[in-house]
Amino acid sequence: MASIKIERLNHNYQEVISTILMREVKDQDIKFVTITGVEVTNDLSFAKVYYTVLDQEKKESTQMALEKAAPFIRTKLAERVEVRHTPELRFIYDKSIAYGEHIDNLIKEIKEKE
Repeated sequence: MASIKIERLNHNYQEVISTILMREVKDQDIKFVTITGVEVTNDLSFAKVYYTVLDQEKKESTQMALEKAAPFIRTKLAERVEVRHTPELRFIYDKSIAYGEHIDNLIKEIKEKE
């Protein structure tokens, strides 16, 4: 269980990274990315940034674009969030939304068969 400080930092990072992606990153592959969560390690050295994409066909190109933009995003994050050490960002595609949609479709199929 993460401490309250880490939880607050996770939420703050999520909001700031979303804003940076929406307003400051010029790469068009990143414009329609939704940040679904951030998990910072206890020593604040790494942050897993979970994201989803509107267009599933651009999932791989978006991953590469995010990895390429990570140093820029980290720099902007350091300017906006006052922490002694800004964590290294790792972008991870969030599969939970797709999994939820899959479960919903299965439930609908079961109801239709009944």
